[in-house]
Amino acid sequence: MSPEELTYLGILAIAIPAGFLFRYLSPPVKQGAALLLGLSTALATCGVYTLHSLITVVGTWAIIKFNWRSAPHLSLGWTFLYLLFFRLGTFFGLPPSTPFCNAVQLLLTLKMVSLANEVQSFHLMKKEDVSSFSKSSVIGGLSQEPSFYDIISYSYCYVGLMTGPFFRYQTYVDWLQQPNPALLPGREPCLRRLQFVPLYAALFLFVNSYFPLAYVRTEEFLEHHFFFRLFYMTAVFFVFRMRFYAAWCGAEAGCISAGLGCYPEGAKSKPGGGPTVQYSPDPDTPVVYDFKTIQNIDCYNTDFCVKVRHGMRYWNMSVQWWLHHYIYPNSPFKGYTLKAAWTMFISAYWHGLHPGYYLSFLTIPLCMGAESALESTVRAKMGPSGQNIFDWVHWFLKMRAYDYMCMGFVLLGFWDTIHYWTSIYFCIHFIAIGCILLGKVLKVKGEKRREKKDDGEKSVGKEEEKLKEEVRE
Repeated sequence: MSPEELTYLGILAIAIPAGFLFRYLSPPVKQGAALLLGLSTALATCGVYTLHSLITVVGTWAIIKFNWRSAPHLSLGWTFLYLLFFRLGTFFGLPPSTPFCNAVQLLLTLKMVSLANEVQSFHLMKKEDVSSFSKSSVIGGLSQEPSFYDIISYSYCYVGLMTGPFFRYQTYVDWLQQPNPALLPGREPCLRRLQFVPLYAALFLFVNSYFPLAYVRTEEFLEHHFFFRLFYMTAVFFVFRMRFYAAWCGAEAGCISAGLGCYPEGAKSKPGGGPTVQYSPDPDTPVVYDFKTIQNIDCYNTDFCVKVRHGMRYWNMSVQWWLHHYIYPNSPFKGYTLKAAWTMFISAYWHGLHPGYYLSFLTIPLCMGAESALESTVRAKMGPSGQNIFDWVHWFLKMRAYDYMCMGFVLLGFWDTIHYWTSIYFCIHFIAIGCILLGKVLKVKGEKRREKKDDGEKSVGKEEEKLKEEVRE
């Protein structure tokens, strides 16, 4: 493990037991203690670079304070432009920042954009009907505009500061105002979330020792036969998954121990977003709680869902919610494919400026188009057994597509990614393009068959009309 990974592990190891202690604090003390712990963590790991995140917070506060109507767009522009400055700091004579500072900046960007949207919704609803305004009138609606102290406290709350998951400001407020946090479930759901973490960590260390990423960049790697080079991406993606499974499950456990994101099951919470319906519990029925609001990974469905588009839903789930609500609907393009490509481009930019991110993320819409093309022209015309076989083949190709795209995500460089994809002959790109072309050919043939059938039915209809006329005569 690298020093950075050990530091992240230490932060998670502290956050989980600390969370249980926070359940016994009153709201004002909890808010101040969470801010103090988070800010101390940021200063200890980022040092003077903490100023980057502070400038981002102050800028967002100013936008919200002086122009709440345009705050969502202005905050998105402000935080994303500052991300550019942050990443190009060396061009301005600034020393390179640390990975910890980058992690804080990434999550803070999501929080600030979400906060601006929540404040705008608060003002719009308040203006619409002041007399009926209340906290419960809209799902997840704010009851008051947050102060500067509230924004700073939310921004540097120790929970998920570097590892995520993303959560809205309303989720943070609900956490502070929980009436009986010590009575909410914690120990059992926390242990359930941690039960496979040792396995994930062990598999990460074991497989990574036999399939190191650095080997892909060597000349010796290219001397191996095609199937070895092809299999290597599967091993790399496995290591990648195990690393994040362990980290995100640990991060979720830190939220669970503190009680963050704990809502009744009847509220039908979504990862990142929180409750989606108003829930009034039956006084005679015990309330069952869940932590879906802070769920960031569904390990089983990530591995075993069939479609590429579904795989996106189960991976980094809170960020996917953010992209779906704040980026996808505001795309400058029309049509699902173009809007998906725009969303993937923004996601790549959020991750960083490395070309590998863009090569990988912009391959996703191509794969989505391929699976859609064959679903409508091939799978839809099969029987149950044929569809079952189709789904297994689809799942296999989906996993290989993610293996393929992962290489760009971890190699980062343009030429490193292209050299690896060249070594396996750009197979996933060609398969995806082939599926799209096949789907188009089959669609055209299907349309021609329908036209012939319609023409035949029309001619038969005309013959029947003639016979009827002859009979009348």
